[in-house]
Amino acid sequence: MDLASRLFKGDRVIWIIFMFLCLISVTEVFSATSTIAYRNANYWMPIIRHASFLLMGFTGVLILHNLPYKVFIGFGLFLPVAIFLLAITPFVGVEINGEPRWMEILGIRFQPSELAKLSAVCYMALVLSKRDKFTDAQMFKYILIGVGLACGFIFFNNGSTAVLLFTIMVMMMFIGQIHLKRIFKLVGFCVASLVLLLTLLFVTPDSVMEYMPDRFHTWKARIERFSSSGDRLDTKEGKVLTLDDEHYQEDHAKIAIAQGGLLGKKPGHGQQRDFLPQAYSDFIYAIIIEEMGLVGGFFVLFLYLALMIRVAMIARRCHTLFPKFLVLGCGLLIVTQALVNMAVAVGVFPVTGQPLPLISRGGTSTVISCVYIGIILSVSRFGANIGNEEDLMPEEEKPNEAETALPGVTQEEINQWVPVVDSEDSKSESEGFKEKN
Repeated sequence: MDLASRLFKGDRVIWIIFMFLCLISVTEVFSATSTIAYRNANYWMPIIRHASFLLMGFTGVLILHNLPYKVFIGFGLFLPVAIFLLAITPFVGVEINGEPRWMEILGIRFQPSELAKLSAVCYMALVLSKRDKFTDAQMFKYILIGVGLACGFIFFNNGSTAVLLFTIMVMMMFIGQIHLKRIFKLVGFCVASLVLLLTLLFVTPDSVMEYMPDRFHTWKARIERFSSSGDRLDTKEGKVLTLDDEHYQEDHAKIAIAQGGLLGKKPGHGQQRDFLPQAYSDFIYAIIIEEMGLVGGFFVLFLYLALMIRVAMIARRCHTLFPKFLVLGCGLLIVTQALVNMAVAVGVFPVTGQPLPLISRGGTSTVISCVYIGIILSVSRFGANIGNEEDLMPEEEKPNEAETALPGVTQEEINQWVPVVDSEDSKSESEGFKEKN
């Protein structure tokens, strides 16, 4: 217990939530990667890969939560580099699943968009903390230019990630008390632009759409599938039920949720993991409900909500602005992305491709999510002074120096050797000394 208290410092509740999410991740990813295991000579390889990324992220948490939060100002200053990587990714990036969202440097493959999200959160926290140096208009302009550029470069390769980052930017502006008139104008302009873009997608003839980027076709197809009100199921002779290929993932996710019931089929006994193409990533929440039931699904939702509540408590205890905005930005990014993923899995939001933070199988996303946790724990230690009870032990609880110097000697024996000076005598002696001088 003493070793654990020395190793895991900071907010204990955040540590517990993080441990639970990692445990659920290992269990469900091992179950959901059955289709990948079938294609590998070593069926342990998929879970070993995921566990290695989790271990890497866990190590990062241990390192980061021991660093003062001021170190993360450097992450915010990294934003121009992240924007540059986003700009060149479509030309020199690695294409996976038909999309050039990855880059590979020295054999390390990563998503620049994940680095951009992390840098953007730290950058916004840094700008909002300079209220004594910047005016309201200047802070709004600096955030809009920096984060807006990142959102723009992300948008055409990954629209949902750009919208997610933009949403976090608006929420942080609101929390940072940027004038509401500026925020409403920004949101109104972006919503109007998005509506115009969607309108053009649906009114543009197919002959012209052939020359549009592939992402435009993807957005149109997803919106059409989500808004389709027709019957997707086709019952043929022999009572055979055929699912519509256009809604393949959504329908199998709903089947998984329906089969889960209250307590689920237990981990490893789910069936829809063999049908869902992204059972271990985008739709892992549906697999969690199938195998752990509604109880498990609500428990995962509770963990993320508890994380946000605890982050708000940490922010409230911070005495300076930078750690306050930093911890709120990290918490909002994790929880908002988690809510979007769960909304997609249960069918109340169009398919976005956003993974479930700390649970879905992934490389860059898993490690960066752990970095967010490390930052939150660092702020809890050095910004909110939570989890440092041993370092700040009251004087009366500390061992007596005489006792430590003479082990095995009782306090009564020490009192016999140490002369006791009466307070009144000492007071009179001190007064006499002053009169003489």
